[in-house]
Amino acid sequence: MRQRAVSGRLMSGALMITLLAVAGCGSQSAPVATPATRVSSASLTSSLVTAQGTWAIVDMGGSASDAENFWQLFVRPAGSSKWALATPPGVADNGGLVAAASASSLVIGFRPSQSLVFSPLATTSDTGKAWTPGILSGALANVPDALSIGPSGQGLALLANGSIQASDNVTSGTWTRLTTVAAIGASAAGRSCGLREVGAMSFVVKGVKVVAGSCARRGVAGVFTDTNGMWQANGPALPPGYADDQVRVLRLSGTTALVSAGTSLFAAWYGAGRWTISAPLAGAGQPIASGFGTGGSAWALLSGGRAETISGPGGAWQALPKAPNGTAAIALGTATALQALAVSGGTATIWQLSGASWTKVQMISVPIQSGSSS
Repeated sequence: MRQRAVSGRLMSGALMITLLAVAGCGSQSAPVATPATRVSSASLTSSLVTAQGTWAIVDMGGSASDAENFWQLFVRPAGSSKWALATPPGVADNGGLVAAASASSLVIGFRPSQSLVFSPLATTSDTGKAWTPGILSGALANVPDALSIGPSGQGLALLANGSIQASDNVTSGTWTRLTTVAAIGASAAGRSCGLREVGAMSFVVKGVKVVAGSCARRGVAGVFTDTNGMWQANGPALPPGYADDQVRVLRLSGTTALVSAGTSLFAAWYGAGRWTISAPLAGAGQPIASGFGTGGSAWALLSGGRAETISGPGGAWQALPKAPNGTAAIALGTATALQALAVSGGTATIWQLSGASWTKVQMISVPIQSGSSS
């Protein structure tokens, strides 16, 4: 964990956001036997692009089991080619960081660690120069899409206990329970697909709440939309050849989703009231990490240093040259060439893709205070 003195103010407040992602069913067939519904977990390593710039979340330091790891937030401000450390100060971050963005702000949630039982929040609108604090009364789920911000600043959050909270304003609003993972699993749509786990959520057009995960029914992409308190199945249709495969919605950011089916990976985009889906990325398996860019673009880091990107609706998966050793995240951007962030101990190395090879362009050292996690 990296510890810094809090400048200006202490992290405080009472702000709770809850993300729920559940599996929705594209089929209206008879219900299947539904296993116990749970909140899924996934690597928190990720990146995203906002009007402020490009952001990346990576795990650094030592062993997580000994609480000697520390999660860090880096930013490459819009118009700049240089990355800078932007982790909000004053809070233990061994448990992991979760990010969500709107057109004007970025919210960071801290998963609990070091005896905390709640998740602090921090919001910035100036690339991390100043942070507005908040607090979730429960623990954020261990998934990268455990927070989401809607177009008008409203918020959703998924807690580790399956509680789903909503707010009219992520910075200053009151958080109330929207529903629970179990309640969605018990709904008609949840029973029909056999909801088994949740792990992603977002807002789509006009602030409609969307949650996603996986179903026991094979061949079904589990996505639900909230219509006046009723959860409706609204997942993308996969090609017929995947009817016998287990499907899992891995990520959901805005109107873009990453979906696994068997050993293949798809990107999917929601617009004009329906989903479109990419051709499959065969043999991808479960990504080690993934993230999003602008215009529906996305990336996936796979085993063996394999990395793939997709540009958006209508695009196809494109293989990158083998990622540099230690690569934790890929960073997409419009004005800067694609970059990779490699991590070793307390050092982050930035590699830029130049043609068919990677070129080292920056190194960032993050001070690690030995034993600071104890």
